Amino acid sequence: MAGLKYMSGFGNEFASEDPRCPGSLPEGQNNPQVCPYGLYAEQLSGSAFTCPRSTNKRSWLYRILPSVRHKPFTPMSCGDLTENWNEVEPDPNQLRWKPFNIPKSSEKKVDFISGLHTVCGAGDSKSRNGIAIHMYTCNTSMIDKCFQNADGDFLIVPQQGEILITTEFGKMMVEPNEICVIQQGMRFSVDVFGETRGYILEVFGAHFELPDLGPIGANGLANPRDFQTPVAWYEDRTVATGYTIVNKYQGKLFSCQQDFSPFNVVAWHGNYTPYKYNLENFMVINCVAFDHADPSIFTVLTAKSTRPGVAIADFVIFPPRWGVADHTFRPPYYHRNCMSEFMGLIKGHYEAKEEGFQPGGASLHSIMTPHGPDVDCFEKNSTAVLKPERVAEGTMAFMFESSFSMAVTKWGLDTCHRLDKSYYKCWEALKNHFNPNWKPSSK
Repeated sequence: MAGLKYMSGFGNEFASEDPRCPGSLPEGQNNPQVCPYGLYAEQLSGSAFTCPRSTNKRSWLYRILPSVRHKPFTPMSCGDLTENWNEVEPDPNQLRWKPFNIPKSSEKKVDFISGLHTVCGAGDSKSRNGIAIHMYTCNTSMIDKCFQNADGDFLIVPQQGEILITTEFGKMMVEPNEICVIQQGMRFSVDVFGETRGYILEVFGAHFELPDLGPIGANGLANPRDFQTPVAWYEDRTVATGYTIVNKYQGKLFSCQQDFSPFNVVAWHGNYTPYKYNLENFMVINCVAFDHADPSIFTVLTAKSTRPGVAIADFVIFPPRWGVADHTFRPPYYHRNCMSEFMGLIKGHYEAKEEGFQPGGASLHSIMTPHGPDVDCFEKNSTAVLKPERVAEGTMAFMFESSFSMAVTKWGLDTCHRLDKSYYKCWEALKNHFNPNWKPSSK
């Protein structure tokens, strides 16, 4: 959207005020007796007060009316949004979904909230430890309505259609091949411009951060300067018919009414903000000699658990890059993993399965469930001439990887009617190439 401005950096101490109200940020203190322009001061805390400085997250918002002025919350329908991981029996099989259906606007108006569908997850928002993966499929903008997730952070991956997200901190336009993160408690509304689809990774009890680089050094992967945070923007709008706040709390949805827009923050400062990132800016690290590096080298963001090196969830991408490894089977290797791997495709064709895995679809390879290249990929790449070549050109696949053993919902296994029950067949034609008479070639 032309005219939108952003501030650069990841986890910075930002400060922003709407240019219509110069001097609206108090000077020298957070909570003056009387704020400039008669505003209210409100702190939004994303961490415990006593967290170490390196992990302490909070922002101060200076708003026309405080968030507390609303009618009581009442329960509302959750639709296909759930945190019930025991709806159906566990399924350890390799799972793949065809592109999820987007409702036609001519048939039914569906906004971002009513278009949320939980595919899988684990853990518990009450104990603040877990993960959920959702799809959103919608065709209508949210009108006089906003969403707040009291349970955790949303990492949103648009696949079809750009989304304009209005937050208490300002506005962000997020297009396919970009991502955004709306952190716990931040109110936002989503405008769409046609049939729209995407993926959401939700984490309970942790915030996303950049992965440690170790021996890679000071630079590489997702560089902090490429993350963008919106600048302050407000509307002083009375809504006589009622403005709806939808609150996701302990896995359920609740709504309340107020008579004004919540996007009334004239100025703010702090390090607890929404942000977006363009995946094209990812600086790819890859093997330049032999063998296949583990996909952790493609980690964009991680939500760490309390165990060192183990994530509640990693967001990993498979971007366009050069493949140059000698004497190597270059596609992803066959694998059984102590982590769960949920994959989606934004565009193009994923290298290990060029057929069947489609943009807007997904796959789930659960803990210790075998997976790897299909038969066509294996045969082709076992005999390919190993010259430098571009890999995944025009493609962007991604993975939500988690240490949790995720359960699939009834919607994911049944109601969505998108599960590809023939997925296992892509490996059935793998041949036995064992030759007991094989001898090493003489050098």
